[in-house]
Order: sequence, then structure tokens, then C-alpha cells
Amino acid sequence: MASSTTFLVLVALLGLLSWQAIASDPSPLQDFCVADKDSPVRVNGFVCKDPKDVKVDDFFLAANLDMPMDTTVNKVGSNVTLINVMRIPGLNTLGISLARIDYAPLGENPPHTHPRATEILTVLEGTLYVGFVTSNQDNKLFAKTLNKGDVFVFPEGLIHFQFNPCPDKPAVAIAALSSQNPGAITIANAVFGSKPPISDDVLAKAFQVEKKTVDWLQAQFWADNQ
Repeated sequence: MASSTTFLVLVALLGLLSWQAIASDPSPLQDFCVADKDSPVRVNGFVCKDPKDVKVDDFFLAANLDMPMDTTVNKVGSNVTLINVMRIPGLNTLGISLARIDYAPLGENPPHTHPRATEILTVLEGTLYVGFVTSNQDNKLFAKTLNKGDVFVFPEGLIHFQFNPCPDKPAVAIAALSSQNPGAITIANAVFGSKPPISDDVLAKAFQVEKKTVDWLQAQFWADNQ
């Protein structure tokens, strides 16, 4: 009986360890696994390119991240330049990516989540008001004003934002993310800009507003800032 109990405990522990192992991007089991984007095989990530076909440029991108990006192309006044596995195949299985974020005066990176990554952000220029909200039931806001050189962390999956409170100065930040392909779900875009639209009956009930308010919101142009 004792041996059976011990076996069950070991199985449970192995299950927990396995769950932890697949809770984020996989750890590489070789020096690299450059993404073969032309492979017909579909896996969670990308198939490895044959090592003999790997070139140095698989690990390089002339991204021009030193150059200001256009923040006038959308209503929120920000521009996210994401560098992930889709742009650098050598990132495949390495569990990391980064982004440059430009903010116009009073521009913002609106509330959004990264379903597969924690984010660490540092301000290069200007000032940012940033924060994240914890999950139900507390929905507690952790927010802070950052200045040049300051660093802030947004935990994986939680709704977060950045806002430039200065009416006359732009801001710039660099963010590192713990996934080769962190994903982004902008809350307003997903809720009011889905295709096809979510029923206004559903949204009116969820937000406790009239249907005409929902209809107006759904009629807006929900532009992506990435």
C-alpha cells in the first residue's frame, strides 16, 4: 500500500514538473534551431532548418531600432516595432524577443496582454505612466511614472499599458519579452473590433451600457499600433 502511495505521489510530482516545463517557450536541446518557415510540418513553433543550411544572417536583422518610428499612423499615438521569430529565424526555441516602442506626446500603448510572455521595459527617452492590473477577483492596479533609465516589469498574461503624459515631448522605450513570439491582445480591438462582431447583446450586458453605445464603439476604426 505504501509503495502504491509513493508511486502516485511521484506521478503527481512528475505531472506538475511537466506542466511547468510547457508553461513557457521550450528550452533548446542543441546550440540553435533556426526556424524553417517553408516547412509544411506544423508544430508549436517552427521546425528546425538543417544546420548545414544555416547562415549568419539567420541571427541578424538590420532593424534600424535607433531610428524614430512614425506615431501618426493611428489614433493611439504609438508605434511598436516588434523583433520576434518571424523577423529573426534564429530566435526559434530561444524564448526571447524585443520591441522598440515610440510614443507621441500624449500617446499610449493601450491596455493589452501578452498571452505567452512576461515583459520588462526600460525608458530610453521621456516619461511614461505605466501599469498592470491583477486577475479577478482583486483587479488591483499597480502603476508608476517612469523616467529615462527606469525599468518596469509586466507579468505574463496580465493587462498592462504605457502612456506618455507629456503634451509636448515624445517618449521611447525598449521592451524585452520572454517568448520568441509573445503575441499581443489589445483589449479594445479584440472586444469591439472582432471579425465578425461580438453580439451587442453580449457586450451591452458585459459593460452595463446601452446597445447604441456598443454599436458606436464597434463602428470605430480599431487600428493596430504594431
